[in-house]
Amino acid sequence: MAAREPGVLQALHNDIREIYLADSRPWVVGYSGGKDSTTALQLIWTAIAKLSAEQRVKPIYVISSDTLVETPVVSRYIDVTLEKIAAAATEQNMPVVTHKVVPDVDKSFWVNMIGRGYPAPSRRFRWCTERLKIEPANDFIKSRVAEFGEVIMVLGVRSQESATRSQVMSLHRIEGSKLSRHSSLLNAFVYAPIANFSTDDVWTYLLQNASPWGSDNRDLVAMYRNAASGECPLVVDTTTPSCGNSRFGCWVCTVVERDKAMEAMIDSGEEWLTPLLEFRDRLSETQKPELKTRYRDFRRRTGKVQFIGDTDRVMPGPYTMDFCRELLRGLLETQKEVAADSPLGEAPILIHEAELHEIRRLWRTERGDWPDSVPRIVREVMGRDYDWVAEDTVAFTQDDNELLDTICAENDVPTELVVKLLDVERASHGLKRRHAVHTRIEDAFRLEWRDLETLVAERREQLGVSGDDAVAIDDEEESDDLFAAPPAREDDAA
Repeated sequence: MAAREPGVLQALHNDIREIYLADSRPWVVGYSGGKDSTTALQLIWTAIAKLSAEQRVKPIYVISSDTLVETPVVSRYIDVTLEKIAAAATEQNMPVVTHKVVPDVDKSFWVNMIGRGYPAPSRRFRWCTERLKIEPANDFIKSRVAEFGEVIMVLGVRSQESATRSQVMSLHRIEGSKLSRHSSLLNAFVYAPIANFSTDDVWTYLLQNASPWGSDNRDLVAMYRNAASGECPLVVDTTTPSCGNSRFGCWVCTVVERDKAMEAMIDSGEEWLTPLLEFRDRLSETQKPELKTRYRDFRRRTGKVQFIGDTDRVMPGPYTMDFCRELLRGLLETQKEVAADSPLGEAPILIHEAELHEIRRLWRTERGDWPDSVPRIVREVMGRDYDWVAEDTVAFTQDDNELLDTICAENDVPTELVVKLLDVERASHGLKRRHAVHTRIEDAFRLEWRDLETLVAERREQLGVSGDDAVAIDDEEESDDLFAAPPAREDDAA
């Protein structure tokens, strides 16, 4: 292919230098650790290194997206590589600055899944990509736009990746320029130096040209070996190819039926990753239609119930609190098991302390977790305590919850309704002005507290149908609005 010819590479280096010197707009290079982004960064580095020190003044930010649920082997590889890049930049006087972008704690995978009850991502409801990848990367880009006015993003995307990618790249191309407009970010432009490379071109380049920051590109070849999948690119918009079946994706990904990449890693000698695959498969099982009633509530997080079209099928809601507790326990047990067998320099962290604190807050404030389950589960599994925030209002306990269950059962009153009402009172305890208490009490009564069988029977009567079939759960129309947060409390303390 033409891209392998020395003359073509020299012309590409000249293009890179010309674009770099053309203006003062900083560059943001998306680096995922995979073959394409490595090739793009290596080309940029090699070309800019030929400029004089006086010309190498415009910053080049190398950003890598960490979803906090990356496969530990890949995460470690990227961390080590970023350290090498930063050290080599200092040694070679290159204007390269490395930066890892991560999702905000309240938007992390485990906070959404275990804290709020979001179901395992699927092709129909892929809620994770925007929160874990697009938003963190775009926040960094926007901050550079705010600082410099405009930025140029350098991405390792190729036209041959897919017909859709080729069409998108063509659609946003600026006539007479090697740059394209970003599909969604104002004042951000895209430069794709390897747009015309084939897969063979990429591997040929990496194996024939040494890494300028001291990595061994043969290590990258080894990471791809035995896996018929590509890398997970830095995702900056919804047109970027999915990394669902990628060796460089998230270990919890349930968008595909089987994680062939993880299976290949285990088959090639990384047996210590087996607990991760088993946990991931457990999440995938919850997507089966016949099992959804076992794991998920029939109410949305707002407390409402929605039927699918003109049927008696209930739209599934978030994972139940009981199952979320099971997930947290299982995740911590998996972390403990993996840490004991990990050959890496340090034990991988599957869930961070900040996420545990946020999950605890959500459970206590939004999901009626009177037993305060998070500290107890952490203590039982990990044998340790964190610096948990002490309750600053009236706190209910597990004993209180059991007593309330008994009283409510005797009086045929939904326990969850009484818990909600008591939580409203607790939230207002000690405030000087309690004018919103009655409004919140009315809101609580407007939520759906009847059982599923009663609701379905009423629905069938409305539709004029009958039958004793089991209630079917489907997710064909799932979307973010089904898992919207409960109404926010008003600030009574003002």
